[in-house]
Amino acid sequence: MNLFVNFLLYQLGWLAAVIGAAQQLPWLGPVAMLIVVAWHLYRSRYPQPELMLVVVCACIGAVFDSVLVAFNWVSYPSGLFSDSMAPYWIISMWMMFATTLNVSMRWLKGRPLLAVVLGAIAGPLAYLAGQKLGGIIFVDSQAALLSLAVGWGVMMPVLMSLAERFNGFGEDSPARRRDVAMEVG
Repeated sequence: MNLFVNFLLYQLGWLAAVIGAAQQLPWLGPVAMLIVVAWHLYRSRYPQPELMLVVVCACIGAVFDSVLVAFNWVSYPSGLFSDSMAPYWIISMWMMFATTLNVSMRWLKGRPLLAVVLGAIAGPLAYLAGQKLGGIIFVDSQAALLSLAVGWGVMMPVLMSLAERFNGFGEDSPARRRDVAMEVG
């Protein structure tokens, strides 16, 4: 049940963020993110490592999407901090994406080659869907899609590795091992 709820909440949050941005309501992304992340942290066994994963993913996403904007490969219709930075609503999407890494996407852990392939395909497809809904504009489609495929192909195994380190759901999580070590010591 947790897998389904996690997947559903992410998808609903993704839609709220993209459609909100397309309709000049970019604040919908952060609102959806607060709901999704709050639920995720509430459901986690160890919220602190999960929160760290959310923050790290936000930083990675802010840099990655800002590079796309700075190179003028993509642009966004709303929610910009500046003309050369990623909009705040897409950073919120990265935060929501982080909530899937230890739950509905945990099956990718320990499968780096599969993570590369999935990232290289699904990453650009998600941005294409965002373009179709009006949340993103490909200024240079070829450069954007190539950079998205390469970027997500590299990032996905990195994100899965970070999820292993910051796992607040598993019995074998670093947080659990720390707690056990403290009880024994």
